[in-house]
Amino acid sequence: MQAKLVKVIPVLESPDIDRDVAWYKEKTGFEVSFLHEKMYAGLYREDLEIHLQWHAGTKDDPMNGGAVIRIDVKNIKALFEEFKQRGTVTDKDLRENTPWGTNEFAFHDLNSNAIFISEDIA
Repeated sequence: MQAKLVKVIPVLESPDIDRDVAWYKEKTGFEVSFLHEKMYAGLYREDLEIHLQWHAGTKDDPMNGGAVIRIDVKNIKALFEEFKQRGTVTDKDLRENTPWGTNEFAFHDLNSNAIFISEDIA
């Protein structure tokens, strides 16, 4: 079965998830779809979705200096196998049945941007 790309979700850095969720609600009309341990939040408005991820903003922060996007898919294993054949990921990169209800894998591009490929399993 072929993989199907469903949507792209920008993941924005946030040093203070609670503060930034409140700002997005007040200033942009986005509503909270989920909040995971004050480290990661999903916001939506109509058919749009953005995520906020906590980052320290220091040189030790692995995401410092790069953007993050999440690409939601259906049939992630087919896409994972394709990316494995391309040399983008290895067998150990697929995380199945995460505590937040996904199967996913990730990689960085040449500019330290993180690309997460995710499939909801709920």
